Amino acid sequence: MGNFVANEGLSIFVILVWLGINAFLFVHFYMAFLVERWYYTRVLLGQALPWARAPAACLNFNCMLILLPVCRNLLSFLRGTIQCCSRTAARQLDRNLTFHKLVAYMIAFHTAVHIIAHLFNFEFFMDAQLNQNTNHPTVPSSKTENGDNASYLNPIRTNETNPTIVMFTTVAGLTGVAITLALILIITSSMEVIRRSYFEVFWYTHHLFVIFFIGLVFHGYARIVRGQTVASLDTNKPQNCSDKFEDWGKNGSDCAVPEFAGNPPGTWKWVLGPMILYVCERIVRIYRSHQKVVITKVVMHPSKTLELQMKRKGFSMEVGQYVFIQCPSVSRLEWHPFTLTSAPEEDYFSAHIRIVGDWTQALYEACGGDKNEPQEAWKLPKVAIDGPFGTASEDVFRYEVVMLVGAGIGVTPFASILKSVWYKRIQNNQDVFTKKIYFYWLCPETQAFEWFADLLQSLEGQMTEKDMVDFLSYNIYLTRWKEHEAAHFRVHHEAENDPITGLKQKTFYGKPNWDNEFTNIVSHHPRSKVGVFLCGPPQLAKSLEKQCLSHSAADVKFIFNKEKV
Repeated sequence: MGNFVANEGLSIFVILVWLGINAFLFVHFYMAFLVERWYYTRVLLGQALPWARAPAACLNFNCMLILLPVCRNLLSFLRGTIQCCSRTAARQLDRNLTFHKLVAYMIAFHTAVHIIAHLFNFEFFMDAQLNQNTNHPTVPSSKTENGDNASYLNPIRTNETNPTIVMFTTVAGLTGVAITLALILIITSSMEVIRRSYFEVFWYTHHLFVIFFIGLVFHGYARIVRGQTVASLDTNKPQNCSDKFEDWGKNGSDCAVPEFAGNPPGTWKWVLGPMILYVCERIVRIYRSHQKVVITKVVMHPSKTLELQMKRKGFSMEVGQYVFIQCPSVSRLEWHPFTLTSAPEEDYFSAHIRIVGDWTQALYEACGGDKNEPQEAWKLPKVAIDGPFGTASEDVFRYEVVMLVGAGIGVTPFASILKSVWYKRIQNNQDVFTKKIYFYWLCPETQAFEWFADLLQSLEGQMTEKDMVDFLSYNIYLTRWKEHEAAHFRVHHEAENDPITGLKQKTFYGKPNWDNEFTNIVSHHPRSKVGVFLCGPPQLAKSLEKQCLSHSAADVKFIFNKEKV
């Protein structure tokens, strides 16, 4: 239980506070439309009125939050600021995209409630217009008043209207349609199957948020939903005058004709601050995009993995960080995130890019990946870099015992870590707090091992030479293989080096028994705090998080950290 609180306590607290604020705003604004100022409006619309206005308040709050988790430079600044005070708090910033998605789902939910309630409101407005001769206290104030809008309550003042006309001839209708369509496209294109297979679709439709926010700010401009003015309440109190509507405004009557007005639009007050922060974020990105980046080396690795080694004046990084890369010759709008695989001690920074989509394929061809002859430096494409940005892996050297778990190309952040260890402990003889690293790499195919195996071979040789073989324990797992490969592996299994990786450590076949691995670490490292770092799929994350909770005890605690993938 204590380990669960250490891992998830602050996250749960943040989520509960966020849900609590949503609940408070909903209830508060629901009750705010039950007061006497809105009495005549409720007679006309019933409970659909507060059911429309309460989710609108929650929409304002969540739209205020939705941009903040994607202000990368702001988060990077906050992470560096609070890390010295609270490592747990800093780790929460690594879950920014998770919170971004939660807020998006909440926006979708409140949008649905808001739309459904207003559909009922429209029907009630239409019914009131069609039944103007009915004895009803709202009828006099629903009629058209020549030259004076203060006396009407019903925005529908003709029998010849319909929902389509309202949607496309009013500010509220047009902006509502634009907001809803933009939101539908943004959310549907964000589904994992589309985001991973058609990233460009996700990228371009996500920028419809500009239309969404413009529509949101102007949506309430027409003030369609109207309530009695404060001054009018002095001359027409609903509890006294609602039954005397036939005498409103007549000589000798104590009840004047009520006057109505809509609330001034207030959404801009909620979203102006985040919008300014986001504009500043974009300005920083534009500035960085104009800083000169030189590609010093291009390496084509097996399994269609492209390595770019680059230099930029003033660039500095920490282990496990990532950057966004733009290639103008491929697309001037698209920026794609890639983990840095170089170490801070190296005089360049690098990224390994797996070719899996249209953008990466175009970059691969621009760098000469489809050509047999070497590409000359002056022919290499220009690239722009935004970053670097922090991740959970920055904390890796704060733990005495570390577990690194990578799946497939998810091994990239750990390349930076292992290289940095090599520089710190082997070459520079620096004292590092971390005393033991357990490294696990799960790969589905043999070709994917090749680009990373060279690094492991260098580490293996250096650590053997320095008599430090116990510092790093690495376990490589091949999760899928073909029959002819299996026969070859069996023949060469007794060789000194592994037939797949060339390492002295033999490759395992299948998936790790995580229960045994965690039990082994507990037995070898009592009274330790173990940092578990994963870059891999959600299923593996759930499995490792469960193991962290089940194997934590009073003297051993596992702290789970998941990298962005």
